[in-house]
Amino acid sequence: MSRHQHRLSALHVSKLTKPGLYGDGAGLTLQITKSGAKSWLLRYMIAGKSFAMGLGPTHTVSLADARVKALEARKLLLDGVNPLDEKKQNQIAKALSKAKTMTFDQCAESYIRAHKAAWKNSKHADQWENTLSTYASPVFGHLAVAEIDTGLIVKCLSPIWETKTETASRLRGRIESVLGWATTSGFRTGENPARWKGHLENLLANISKSARTKNHPALPWQQIGQFMVSLKRCEGVAARAMEFAILTAVRSGEVREARWSEFDVTTKIWTIPAERMKAGREHQVPLSDAVLALLCELPNYNESGDNMVFAGMKGQPLSDMSLTAVIRRMKDAQGMPLWTDGKGRRITVHGFRSSFRMWAAENTNHPREVAEHALAHQLPDAVERAYQRGSQFAKRILLMRDWASFCTSDIDRILPA
Repeated sequence: MSRHQHRLSALHVSKLTKPGLYGDGAGLTLQITKSGAKSWLLRYMIAGKSFAMGLGPTHTVSLADARVKALEARKLLLDGVNPLDEKKQNQIAKALSKAKTMTFDQCAESYIRAHKAAWKNSKHADQWENTLSTYASPVFGHLAVAEIDTGLIVKCLSPIWETKTETASRLRGRIESVLGWATTSGFRTGENPARWKGHLENLLANISKSARTKNHPALPWQQIGQFMVSLKRCEGVAARAMEFAILTAVRSGEVREARWSEFDVTTKIWTIPAERMKAGREHQVPLSDAVLALLCELPNYNESGDNMVFAGMKGQPLSDMSLTAVIRRMKDAQGMPLWTDGKGRRITVHGFRSSFRMWAAENTNHPREVAEHALAHQLPDAVERAYQRGSQFAKRILLMRDWASFCTSDIDRILPA
């Protein structure tokens, strides 16, 4: 057998240049092409059919290495396995393994793309992308999602856990969701290292929800009348949208995306579809006479269908900063912010919902649950929710009428008709 094997030497291989096939024995063959490239082949027969399997180029695979590879292949032949089939299966397995090696950033992108359609607006997707890219990506975004462990999660969350608690809490939940998606998709196994209960709660301080919540600076309700006079003097669609938001006590986004098809001026009802509500439930808003008068004054009042009520450039919705800009333009003679929350903080658009709530609580006899329904809030007590299944709409008509009257009292007194 030895006479038929190891016919070549390393020196011989290096000196051979003539194109052709040179056998080393037992099927191992040196192949030299017309271009001068040298490589190793294993030639063998199965059931009378010839095969040739490449073992690699000589500049990478030495003669000794080629002999080892040829020996391993011949062992497979003894077991009745075609080495070429085995090689192909290994290549497929490696390709599948590589395909399953997704980084956290890739999984996050896939998760957002899969859930984007169910989210209410593009802003929500932007918030996910921005939060993860700002805090998670620098720590482990480039790593295979299967490698992310508790230590990396804590490393990501710790710097902001107590200083930016609300952001950190949302970040943890978003990381948990992405890792959960990766597990279900087969890119990782085991427990979710971003889970809170029974896990991260043992490593990070439990910041209470009340500590995380920051109230939006709100105008004291006693100053609403004066503010409305100043607002009435402001021109532009954004100023009218702000006025409308205050009189209806709804959220800015619900106003900015309002469409004429949602309004029934005969029944005096504005129906906001579920997909535009934070709670995901349809909400009906009773329209006071002041609100109807405001709508009638809009230049596009006679439009209909999906046209925007408060249209911005090219008929598109106003931006989320357009209403805020109205407040920022209101300054006193010295150029200082004209309206603050009493603590020196500039008031916010969302804060007017708080002004409405405090007015209803401190200056009226309207029931608490009626005001909560007006704000489209879910009642906190489960038992109370079970008995308060209605929307209190009839009572809300009176509430919103009184609120509009309170808001516009100074306008009627100070500004000419």
